[in-house]
Parts: sequence; structure tokens; C-alpha cells
Amino acid sequence: MSRLFITQLKNCTTCAAGQSQLRSAKIRVDELDEEKCVYNHSLIEGDALMDKLEYIYYDVKFEPTPEGGSKNKVISKFHTKDGVELNDDVKEELKARKDRALVIYKAVEAYLVQNPDAYA
Repeated sequence: MSRLFITQLKNCTTCAAGQSQLRSAKIRVDELDEEKCVYNHSLIEGDALMDKLEYIYYDVKFEPTPEGGSKNKVISKFHTKDGVELNDDVKEELKARKDRALVIYKAVEAYLVQNPDAYA
């Protein structure tokens, strides 16, 4: 594993651990289509739901780029429990979690760019 990847992963872990108390998550794979490069899944249990969300649905698609690489598009859909409205504090926490997830994506991307044989 490259040093850059390990450093980025440690930075992300430190960031996430320092700002979050997440301990568990249960994910259901809703769709996996290798031909269309689609991976859709739902977070259905765990601390990330904050007792306010029924589940979080992630629509993930990889699209080829003209340079020969790919770009990743993720759409998150938050489904609240009946009668729950998300206040500004919860919205800020969800945004912070998204930002931490981007750090992980960037670390993985940096590793794969440096190590193209890792995914060939």
C-alpha cells in the first residue's frame, strides 16, 4: 500500500474518530450492475441514522471519462422516520459526514491513480 494512501486513511480516520461516535452500520445492497457500473445500497441500521432516519439510500454510479478514467456520482436520499423533521443541527451533521466521506474517496482515488494494477 502506498504511503500516501495510508497517510490519507489515517487522517480520515483521525478526523472521523475525533468528530463522530459512530460504532455500527448495517448496509443492504439494493443493486449491483457491473455492466452499467452501478452500485446502489441502503444504510438500514446503526448509529448513522441518529434515531431520526428510517434509512439512507445511496445511488452510486461510475461513468467513464474521455481520459480513460472514471468519475463517481453519488446521490444520497435521506428517509426520515414518521413525524420527524430534520433541524439545522442534524442537517449540519449530515453535511459533515458527507465531507468526511469525500476524504475517503479522495484517499482511495489517490491510491488507485498511483497503483493502477491494484484494480486491473
